[in-house]
Parts: sequence; structure tokens; C-alpha cells
Amino acid sequence: MTQADDALAKKRFFALSIMRLMGVAFAMIGFILISGGFNLAGQPTDRWIGAAIVLVGAFDFAVMPLLLARRWRSPKDL
Repeated sequence: MTQADDALAKKRFFALSIMRLMGVAFAMIGFILISGGFNLAGQPTDRWIGAAIVLVGAFDFAVMPLLLARRWRSPKDL
């Protein structure tokens, strides 16, 4: 690997790591909203907003890194 390839790999690893951390942060914020930890728009609405944020966080944590890794995969030599 050249130095440019190594730098690109480090940037991509950092992006994947940040994506997973943001997914965890979204999920935690969503669970706090669901439990009534802080008030945004009133309790019935906060639960729906919290559930949506948890789903976005789960998607960011589980699916997005896989999609990015597939997109950034090196082409196979034939």
C-alpha cells in the first residue's frame, strides 16, 4: 500500500467509526425521549419522536457502515 492508500483507509475507518458512534448516540437520545427524560412536544408525541430517532440510530449503527464499506470496497482483479 502506498502512503495515499493508507491515508484514505484511515479516513474511511474514521468515518465508519463516527457513523457507528452517532448511531449509538441517536439511539440513546431516542430512549431518553421515550422514557420521558426531557420534554420536547408532550409525552405522547415524544414517544413517537423517540421511536423514530431510535430507528434512525439503529440504521446508522448497523446498516450504513455496511453500505459504505461495500461502496468503498476495492475492485477485484480479474
